[in-house]
Amino acid sequence: MKKINWRIFLAIFLIALLVVATVFVFWASDAAPASDVALQALNSDSQTFVTIENGWATFYPANNPQPETGFIFYPGGKVDYRAYAPLMNMIADEGYFVVVMPVPLNLAMFDINVAARIQAEYPEIKNWFVGGHSLGGVAAASYGGSHPDIKGVVLLASNTANDSLKINNVPTLLIYGTQDGLFPLEMVEDARALLPEDTIYVVIDGGNHAQFGSYGFQSGDNIATISPLEQWTQTVDATVEFMNSFSE
Repeated sequence: MKKINWRIFLAIFLIALLVVATVFVFWASDAAPASDVALQALNSDSQTFVTIENGWATFYPANNPQPETGFIFYPGGKVDYRAYAPLMNMIADEGYFVVVMPVPLNLAMFDINVAARIQAEYPEIKNWFVGGHSLGGVAAASYGGSHPDIKGVVLLASNTANDSLKINNVPTLLIYGTQDGLFPLEMVEDARALLPEDTIYVVIDGGNHAQFGSYGFQSGDNIATISPLEQWTQTVDATVEFMNSFSE
């Protein structure tokens, strides 16, 4: 019987692995770009002071120079983190400290614990909440479900990968749109099995998946029947009410 040349086999395997890894990196790096509206929201104005600190986009409320509540937001998969600037800016306008950050290969699951580094950088914040959109919400749920100091989790058209939020009874808010083609109603119903019984569900009539951010139309999504501003406004209102309810 002819012996297998393990060196050749290993070389072929490593080459194949390199090809797969290269293709994955190119795929993940092709992120949906932030719109001009989103980039404009990264500019400071009379209501919000915006900075780039440690590579993170931070939003400080002008009406509350020493906020006690902070919100850390994980961007959706393959979406430029800056695309969420309009929503983050609007939440900060309500008196909260907000952070949204880039993630490796535009996939938040590769750096779930980035929230821990952010928390350590701002020890003056008393109440911390985490949230995320789509795949970013999965990362936020994973972090929030394993860190008792997190006051609550906000999921935008997203679910959790396990039942840690339910087991630890972490206050949870799930917001979704009726026109969402990537997180339809049946996925909302599936989420109920993994989320706490007292999870708050907020439906945005006419909202779709992509309009939680500002990066243009997303393949597989449906056309929204409300404006991005209206979807952001309803999202902010629900998020602020939720954080107010569970802050000390």
